[in-house]
Amino acid sequence: MNNLPPLLRDQRKVDADHLRLLGIFHFVIAGLAVLGLGFLCLHYAFMQAILNNPEVWKNQKGGPPPEQLFSIFKWFYLVGGIFLVGGGLMNLLSGLFLRKRKCRTFSLIVAGINCIQIPLGTVLGVFTFLVLFRESVVEAYEVSTSGAATDNKVRL
Repeated sequence: MNNLPPLLRDQRKVDADHLRLLGIFHFVIAGLAVLGLGFLCLHYAFMQAILNNPEVWKNQKGGPPPEQLFSIFKWFYLVGGIFLVGGGLMNLLSGLFLRKRKCRTFSLIVAGINCIQIPLGTVLGVFTFLVLFRESVVEAYEVSTSGAATDNKVRL
């Protein structure tokens, strides 16, 4: 039988590793949002080329679709682009905040929004909740914010 005592693990080190990984994954999701924005721009250019090319429609019975159809598509592209840019910026900020142990509530809100983005965002959101609700992580955030507050008082 093994009579060795259990190994003690330093929870602060584990928390730091988990927060570092969460920050990296938030940066990855922000990068994927940039790729999605590029894909959206290519899709827009492709659809515009097809819908505005008279050669494509000359052998069709009904002719080209009405111009209002592409104007509706433009709104979908605009809204999709806004969501991609907003989500990418929020994940970028959340990754930066996770590294600095600041704005825990903002990172929790971003994690909730990420849960909508199936499957990668959901996984990241759930793991972000699990880590940021851990007692030791909450204490680490409180120490980092109270340390910044006392530093500002000393500097004044």
